[in-house]
Order: sequence, then C-alpha cells, then structure tokens
Amino acid sequence: MIIQKDCYRTILLIWLICAPLTYVMMRFIPYPVLSYPLSTIPVALMGFSLFFFRVPKRNTVPGDNVVTSVADGKVVVIDKVYEPEYVKGECLQVSVYMDFFNVHVNFWPVSGEVTYYKYHPGQYLLAYLPKASELNEHSSVAIRSSYGDVFFKQLAGTFARRIVTYAVPGEKQNKGDQCGVIKFGSRIDMYLPLDTDIKVQLGDYVKACETVIAELRK
Repeated sequence: MIIQKDCYRTILLIWLICAPLTYVMMRFIPYPVLSYPLSTIPVALMGFSLFFFRVPKRNTVPGDNVVTSVADGKVVVIDKVYEPEYVKGECLQVSVYMDFFNVHVNFWPVSGEVTYYKYHPGQYLLAYLPKASELNEHSSVAIRSSYGDVFFKQLAGTFARRIVTYAVPGEKQNKGDQCGVIKFGSRIDMYLPLDTDIKVQLGDYVKACETVIAELRK
C-alpha cells in the first residue's frame, strides 16, 4: 500500500496522539473489560489514518475527449453556471463531494498542458453548501486537452485545512496521474464547455480515473 507523501506529517500527528492515549488506557485503567474496548478506538484511528491517506491503483479510462473524475465521491451538482475566474462565461458544472470515508487523493481528468493555477485562502464552510465554491479555501486549476479546456477547483471542507496541488502552468500532465490531495472532507467542482456530453447523474457515486464524467466535443 502506497501512502500519500504529503500526508506523512498528518499521520505522524495522529499516531503521536493515539499511541500514548492507548498506553495510558492500558496502563492506568485496572479493569480489562473497560481498558480493552476503549483502547481499540485510538488503535483503530491509527490504522484508519493509513487507509484514508492511501494512493489507490486505478485503471484510467482512455480517450482524449473522455473526462474522468478528479476524485472519489458523490455527484452533488450538475448545472449550467457562470464561471467568472477562468472560463469567464457560461459552462457546465459537475461537483463531486468527498465524505470522510472516500480516498482524498486527486487525479488529472484529461491529458494536456496546465494553463492556470491559483490558490485562494478562505473559509471552511460545509463543502456541500453552494457558497463553499466561492468562499472556502480552494485551488483553481485549468488543463488544456486537444478537445478543449477543463477547469476545476479543489475545495476545502469544514475539517480540511490544507490543499496540495501539483499544478505548474506550462507543464504537460497525463490523465490518471496524481494532481494533488485534499485532507479530510472536501469537494471537487469541474467546469466544462456547454456542448459537453455529461455522462453522470445527480446522486451517482464516482471513482477517480475510472468513472467517465463527460465527453468533450471539438
């Protein structure tokens, strides 16, 4: 199992808290009927931290015009919107909400050249709220494929305090490679051209690299 390199410090912090807590419970609670069940809680958190920050192996769906999901989660928004930052016009928005049990590593949705990156500090509203897209801490990234641009935002949620993005304008990236990670609850907003053929529906559960979000048209 591969652990996301940018999460080592978070995992270490969890272990530094949970390991002594486990020792105290086992050492100072004289009743095994209490100490054993209680000590399983921090031990489980230590194990879950490794599982949560793993980098899954994925088989990326091929096709230059095929847009795959940036993240694992549930589709919570499909709508026509005005995007003022990069698109500067109307487009289709598809949002994927990641809960606490989803893998939070993110992957490039298409192959192409990174044309835009900007980090936005902000608030930590619940990630599924509509205003979170504008008000929450987030990173904005655009990548230009042979079929057009795909613009997306990595949004922090209530418990997320750090977004990692590997986007460098001018660099070439391959679909299915890691593009970053968002720690804990969060959301991905994808913005696609109006003539894009959307392949998902509200409520669908999607997997990064393996679920087709849309097909671009020239």
